[in-house]
Amino acid sequence: MGIMKNLMAATALATISASAALACDISARVNIVGNEFPAIQTVGAGAQECSGGEVKTNLTADHQKINLAGMQGNPAEYTSAIVANSSIVNLMNEDVIRPLDDLVAKHGADLKKNQLITINGKIMAVAFMANAQHLVYRKDVLEKIGMDAPATYEDMLAAAAKIREMGIMENPIGGAYKAGWNLAQEFNNMYIGAGGKFFKDGSAEASINNAQGVAALNMMKSLSEYMNPDFLTHDSNATNAEYRAGNVALMNMWGSRAATLTDADGVSQEVKDGMAIAGPMTVAGGSTPATTLWWDGWTVAKNISDAEAEATFIALTHAIRPEMLNDKTSTEAVWLIDGYTPTPAATGVFAAAQSGSVPYPMLPYQGLLHTALGAELSDFMQGKESAEQALADAEAAYTAAAKESGFLK
Repeated sequence: MGIMKNLMAATALATISASAALACDISARVNIVGNEFPAIQTVGAGAQECSGGEVKTNLTADHQKINLAGMQGNPAEYTSAIVANSSIVNLMNEDVIRPLDDLVAKHGADLKKNQLITINGKIMAVAFMANAQHLVYRKDVLEKIGMDAPATYEDMLAAAAKIREMGIMENPIGGAYKAGWNLAQEFNNMYIGAGGKFFKDGSAEASINNAQGVAALNMMKSLSEYMNPDFLTHDSNATNAEYRAGNVALMNMWGSRAATLTDADGVSQEVKDGMAIAGPMTVAGGSTPATTLWWDGWTVAKNISDAEAEATFIALTHAIRPEMLNDKTSTEAVWLIDGYTPTPAATGVFAAAQSGSVPYPMLPYQGLLHTALGAELSDFMQGKESAEQALADAEAAYTAAAKESGFLK
């Protein structure tokens, strides 16, 4: 798809074509479901600038729980779902989104090639931003303990121990370890960093109950001992709140959150001045960063009229036109939009792209494994069972789901 390959080329200003500057006129309804972070809120607001048809948005942290059900009806409730590497797969498996080739030909002349997410020869989504998890830290706190920004998770543990020992913070590590999707994603990162492969070669058979899987879980458990005791309830929002409150000095956080992390009301000047960003860390002596590269983009529902599909495409193309970039929006994401100039907040995502980080797998059965991991790993994190048992449980849950879906016999 070339998205990450082209990230560094996105700094050059491009000529804005006349067609991109035209007003947005649509003639049918548009209803968008997606996540709630600032960049997606900006895209949703941009689509709502269109006139001639009603444009609704439902931007919520629960988007992955409702987007499929909201697109399965005929007609579908939602005309578009904003998705990422992982979440598009489920929508494709259930055949609820349509190929966009005809709409791109008719209305997408200003879209760049690396924005067109092509799967099995068909354009299935339009990407507007890149993302990755990477280190966010307090440089002032690390100066107090005489340590540099950690390059490895082992370094992070050493820094956390020193911060606690010196009485600066009791729980200096933050992490989006909420049981479910978030916890599974942290395992995915750590497992990749440890050199693990999710499936047996050429097969949909899971392969995570191994030395790399155990090493990944043991590192996650070690990190959790320096986290808020309620870490299994902390998603990105709660983790960021801990950082803003001055309770956290080190965390693995999404690049899409970095620019606005200290913008909230009540954040002290000390926290604002101390915030710093670095690339993703490695683990267990590996050279592949313990993170995944992502794109976020939008789709168009299959079970809607062609007029609604066209209106949706026009509205969302308008939302990501080059003119939407300004001093505020440019800090919200690593945009895959002509005219985007990287900001300091993009440092971590660029570092992830440059350091050999791998994209989140877009395999049709990856989501089933992700779900199984999210359901089964919390018992280990709470000390209720061994790493091997938790991984065996996850493999068993995945295998049952994969058989039910026809990926395994």
